[in-house]
Amino acid sequence: MFHRLGQFVVRRAWWVIAAWVVAMLAIVMTAPKVTSQTDESAFLPKHYESIQAAQLQGEAFPSSFTPAALLLFERNDGQALNGADQATMDKVVKGLTDAHIPAVETVVPVDPKTSMSKDGKYALSMVAIDKTKMQSEEYTEAAKKLRSEGTKLADGSGLKFQVGGGAASALDQQDASGATDAIVMFGSLLLVILIVGIIFRSILAGILPVILSLAIAMPVANGLIADAIKMFDLKSSPMTSAILIIVVLGVGTDYFLFLAFRYRERLRLGEDRKTAVANAVGRVGEAIASAAGAVAVAFAVLVLSSLGMFTALGPALAIAVIATALVSLTLAPAVLAVIPSKGVFWPGKKWMQEPSNARFAALGRMTGKKPGLVALVSGGVLLVLALAGVNYNGTYDLAGSSMPKGKESIVVEEKLMSAFSAGAADPSHVFLTSSGGAKLGDAAIKDFADKLQGVPGVASVVAPSAEAKTISADGATGDFTVLLKDVPASNKAIDTIEKVRDTAHASAPSGSKALVGGVTAVYKDINTAMVHDYTLVFPIAAVLIMLILGLQLRSVVAPWYLMASVGLGFGATLGATTLLFQNVKGEPGLMFMLPIFIYLFVVAIGTDYNILIIARLREEAREGRNPRDAAREAVKHGGPTVAAAGFILAASFATFMFAGNVLFMELGFSLAFGIVLAAFVMAMFFTPALTALLGHRAWWPGRADSPGHGHGHGPTPLADAHGVPEPAGRS
Repeated sequence: MFHRLGQFVVRRAWWVIAAWVVAMLAIVMTAPKVTSQTDESAFLPKHYESIQAAQLQGEAFPSSFTPAALLLFERNDGQALNGADQATMDKVVKGLTDAHIPAVETVVPVDPKTSMSKDGKYALSMVAIDKTKMQSEEYTEAAKKLRSEGTKLADGSGLKFQVGGGAASALDQQDASGATDAIVMFGSLLLVILIVGIIFRSILAGILPVILSLAIAMPVANGLIADAIKMFDLKSSPMTSAILIIVVLGVGTDYFLFLAFRYRERLRLGEDRKTAVANAVGRVGEAIASAAGAVAVAFAVLVLSSLGMFTALGPALAIAVIATALVSLTLAPAVLAVIPSKGVFWPGKKWMQEPSNARFAALGRMTGKKPGLVALVSGGVLLVLALAGVNYNGTYDLAGSSMPKGKESIVVEEKLMSAFSAGAADPSHVFLTSSGGAKLGDAAIKDFADKLQGVPGVASVVAPSAEAKTISADGATGDFTVLLKDVPASNKAIDTIEKVRDTAHASAPSGSKALVGGVTAVYKDINTAMVHDYTLVFPIAAVLIMLILGLQLRSVVAPWYLMASVGLGFGATLGATTLLFQNVKGEPGLMFMLPIFIYLFVVAIGTDYNILIIARLREEAREGRNPRDAAREAVKHGGPTVAAAGFILAASFATFMFAGNVLFMELGFSLAFGIVLAAFVMAMFFTPALTALLGHRAWWPGRADSPGHGHGHGPTPLADAHGVPEPAGRS
């Protein structure tokens, strides 16, 4: 099949190139515009209690004041605020109100009694922004205008003016995401061009995967993803764009290397350019297609996740991988077919000379002679690192960890927590509703508030009242504001909110129902959703990937130990990341979504390299070599490709660590380390050693390794339109 595909692409090379350019332009021009979602609660299904509480709040308190921005005032000299400062703050609030900033509904004046910190050094004003604008540019634009206008109004007064809260956090996340995208983009581009160029000693070879990935595959993927988001009403996460860059460029470079190494190998065997391209596609096409299928399946299974951030990210990455694989199997060989081989490898002078591959030959000999020892050592390394993963602790401050600490919204949040209370930035809410529309009695409200106040970890409870407008118009629903002693996104706060829920549900008066909401309740529900995902998404992805491996290898045995190896790789990656960030750096934990990213990338990409090595091992066995000799040759010839691909992808992921925030540092290290393990431990040693140990049993019940089931090393000339082979040397 892939030999026929290679021959078709080579014969119609210019048509294939033109078709891709036209398709790319059409997809980009017709793609709808999508906006990123930054509200954590919007990623949860409606059956979770925090979402039900938010819906009840909207129904019972349609005009309730929920601050979207927080204005923080303090003196530049650090002293307590005085009467002159109060006049300045009143001036700033009035000026912002008179500015009529679009989407801003209310700017609350600073009350000396209720809006001041205990030490008198900080004052707070709350701003309401139209809730219907949350997913539009007006929401973040309002925060930007508040900052600029407020700073002007406070200029020269001796007061420092800063804006925090949800809208400001969304604005800062946009800025941070844009900076991260730029760092990842240029860092990855530079790495790919330099490393691929050095590997092939060629300028054009270094540039080609970048052009194919970012000029064609990336726009096509972005357009198709936008269509999918619009068509299936999916959410879009701010982190998608940065990860998409790495996936398309990394996977595209991997597949280009798979093809380019084989292309050069066929040229060295004496084939002409077009025949070499066609045979390269024929020999690695199945490995590329299977690898892409495994990666796409691993990503696509995320559609079963309970969290909207993953149900959007998974299909997006799956589409990107499929688009990149299609480019690699059709456009890349078409481009190689029309460029003279000397041009592809220019200015290198020794590209036609078969290298000794001394290091990989030595590694191959070691694996072939002592497969048991190699399997034991490589598997032992993975197992020891995996044991460190038992200390993993998840954290949930997505906004704080995805931005540099110096961002204004983060600074404001930290000052609020220290000046007022740890839970002041995001109070929790308990909504008590009587059934049948009956009004809540004063005694019932007081008793319920006292029960909530008695929960360990609760700092204070403000009971609902008509004066504060926290009792609904019909008197049937009351809003109890609960301030926690701990930071809202901390594990201690999440544990507390679970106790608050238990108490609220148990203490609700007869004929009434209690719902607990707020950001901490959202994190608690995210935690529950993640547990669901781990027990559902992981097994389904593993089964589907094993099915792909079984079909590709025509074996029942091999997929089991291949998946076992990437499973160990997952555990080892999580363990190493836990050791570095929790034990060495002293972080309280790792971001809650990190294990699922590690699982998907290490399993998917790790399977890529395993597929390439085991496909080469099978090919060598079909040449008549015994299992140990086949393992030796597979490492010798396939090792350089896996090493080059793994090194480039690991280096690309490592660029995340320069983004300046905890989330991307953890993500960059874990994915880079996981790829290194997948390429240099699993694919290079563990997989070929186990296959050599199992021998022919690895391919049971098929006979995929039997001589005569594959193609030999000799050239397969490119047939002309009538099926007659073209003479060797024609180019």
